[in-house]
Amino acid sequence: MSTTAGAFLAGGIAACGAVTATHPFETVKIRMQLQGELQDKGHQPHHYRGPVHGVSVIVRNEGLRGIYRGIGCAYIYQVLLNGCRLGFYEPMRHGLSTLIFKDGNKQSLGINMFCGAGSGIMGAAAGSPFFLVKTRLQSYSPFLPVGTQHRYRNAWDGMSQIFRTEGVRGLYRGVGAAMIRTGFGSSVQLPTYFFAKRRLMRHLGMEEGAPLHLASSTASGFVVCVVMHPPDTIMSRMYNQNGNLYKGVFDCLGKTIRAEGFFAIYKGFLPHLARILPHTILTLTLAEQTNKLVKKLEGRLLPSAALKTV
Repeated sequence: MSTTAGAFLAGGIAACGAVTATHPFETVKIRMQLQGELQDKGHQPHHYRGPVHGVSVIVRNEGLRGIYRGIGCAYIYQVLLNGCRLGFYEPMRHGLSTLIFKDGNKQSLGINMFCGAGSGIMGAAAGSPFFLVKTRLQSYSPFLPVGTQHRYRNAWDGMSQIFRTEGVRGLYRGVGAAMIRTGFGSSVQLPTYFFAKRRLMRHLGMEEGAPLHLASSTASGFVVCVVMHPPDTIMSRMYNQNGNLYKGVFDCLGKTIRAEGFFAIYKGFLPHLARILPHTILTLTLAEQTNKLVKKLEGRLLPSAALKTV
């Protein structure tokens, strides 16, 4: 197996490849989550009605630049998030299994979920400022605005404006929601992926390769989307708010449900699913391949004794 640093690098590279393909649906998802914010059902706008309609509306009015707003921040966030998630998951799991069961190779659903959530929370905390600016860049539209509109020329301008007006605390606005959201998603992503992988190999006789990785990633992506979407909606609103519209995660959740109904927390679910499925498939499938390449590179550059101690 590759070193922790190698796994971090492999996970980050894989996630950047995935986000390039799925970023447009992320933009639509965020705008759908914000449209009609705290408005009664009968008075909510429906500028963006679904993943395909949303993409077509944005491209028609704002061009490709509009659909790819915030892509630079998305790359940095994905490197930090998935680098931590894919880089720290296995060392944490192996260490806990060794500590509890005296066998690092033993699989435990509880340990797997705990390590998945823990590694994801670390990544979410590290990347939160970049996700904050990304959300605000993606929500901005000069043609069909939804939610609070933030006028940033680019990611650096956004970071600078937030820091000047709100300080470091402003850059970490909504980090609690981000950690909950990512903890939920990460607690099921890798455990579901490896669970599906083992079952497909055992019961369907599938062997290591692209078909197995594709099937396992699809199962993982669907479960992640179902579990993660409600806190994802709350996070988008807390990141995009101006001032102190929401005092915290539960205040945002309560206000959203009271004003818009329970299913408001599932606004943008279809574009989220359209994003998360290919994103998870590409991330985990590419991670398998990039991890192999990193292992080969490490095998050439690092002494064998160093790899054995990882």
